Amino acid sequence: MPILPGGGGPMSMVVIGVIVVLALCAFVAFSLLGGGNDGDTDIAQQDFSQPAATEKPLPTRVPPTPAIALGQPSQPTNVTSGGDTWTVMLYQDADDKILEEDLFIDFNEVERIGSSNKVNIVAQMDRYKGGFSGDGNWTGARRYYVTQDNDLERINSQVVGDLGEVNMSDGQTLVDFVTWAVANYPADKYALILSDHGMGWPGGWSDPDPRSSGDRSIPLAAAIGDQLYLMELDQALGEIRATTGIDKFELIGLDACLMSHMEVFNVLQQHARYGVASQETEPALGWAYTSFLNQLVNNPSMNGAGLGAAVVDTYIRDDQRIVDDRARQRFVGSSSGSAAQITRQLESSITLSAVDLSAMPELNAAVNQFALALQGVDQRAVAKARSYAQPFTSIFGSDVPPSYIDLGNFAQLAAQETRNPAVTQAGQAVLDALNGAIVAERHGSKKPGA
Repeated sequence: MPILPGGGGPMSMVVIGVIVVLALCAFVAFSLLGGGNDGDTDIAQQDFSQPAATEKPLPTRVPPTPAIALGQPSQPTNVTSGGDTWTVMLYQDADDKILEEDLFIDFNEVERIGSSNKVNIVAQMDRYKGGFSGDGNWTGARRYYVTQDNDLERINSQVVGDLGEVNMSDGQTLVDFVTWAVANYPADKYALILSDHGMGWPGGWSDPDPRSSGDRSIPLAAAIGDQLYLMELDQALGEIRATTGIDKFELIGLDACLMSHMEVFNVLQQHARYGVASQETEPALGWAYTSFLNQLVNNPSMNGAGLGAAVVDTYIRDDQRIVDDRARQRFVGSSSGSAAQITRQLESSITLSAVDLSAMPELNAAVNQFALALQGVDQRAVAKARSYAQPFTSIFGSDVPPSYIDLGNFAQLAAQETRNPAVTQAGQAVLDALNGAIVAERHGSKKPGA
């Protein structure tokens, strides 16, 4: 089994070398520091009647004015030709003490829309034993055909399968769910959304029950235990497509922290037309399911670009735990704090992007040329650009420099710091390729370089 995540075609030795170095550094960091929580933000304990507490400063500075600019992505064509029926599959790994209630509420947000004659919504949820006790405190995994109701505190959809305890970090569990969904709810277009903690290019989606050590031949697994690693996700998606005959998913969404990486999208581009993920950690409430699914049900002729843009545009601001008065009070633990105030606080550090995955080969080629150009300049200038580039929460601990940075911001700063025409030209090609890939994106005021 390959240790490195799969890509979207042959990569130059430059990018392969970069990924190998990253993998080795990550393994050393995990061995020394241990695998940290992905940092999903627990906002529910904040007092919104007072200004937000000062966030622990990240090891960064306000970036100087860039030498080259990242333009605005073109608007997607939201209407697709062909059939307009959908099956939306929710893979909800709620077997986690921190996220169990949040994913449970996400499910209930989905129920506020429910399936329609054009849109089937199915879900597999695995709950945690000893965490959130709502809805009868059942445990194990269940499959549902999601139907409409307005109750955010109880699931009323039909249980179509009670699986007992399953390992949601096992790729075969994902294969079983999706192949079941496609066989029973065939459609013209398929969307798959996976929810849990994320770690970035290593993967995510842990499951403590049943306890498993995973594949011990994987160095990361030896350090942090069983996860749905990126290469395992790649293999699972490939098996799903081979078994079901799906050409490509219309959209794959990762409602988890830190998953908007080139390495991740390179894997997804083999299996899907569009992808949605966040560079930074996500607030605990996750995506605004009611709002973007309402758009899909009302306009099932949209394609993955339209659905991805809806996910991004509705994120946080249209979440039911923001716009519903009772849900908002329960979320923040008091009656204080308006929807607008809470939205501003939550949005300040968010990131979310929808990506046209067919553009990944062009972006890979541009990054290869950019890496080659960087080899020919003063590496102190390159290091300075890297240290100034927009960072994101590190899973490797606070004792090491931020491990994840924004590619576009780094390209801008590398051009400025090196003052080299070849780097400027190659960096602009990276930004142009990013513009071609990004369908929609949002970033908060505390992430100006995202």
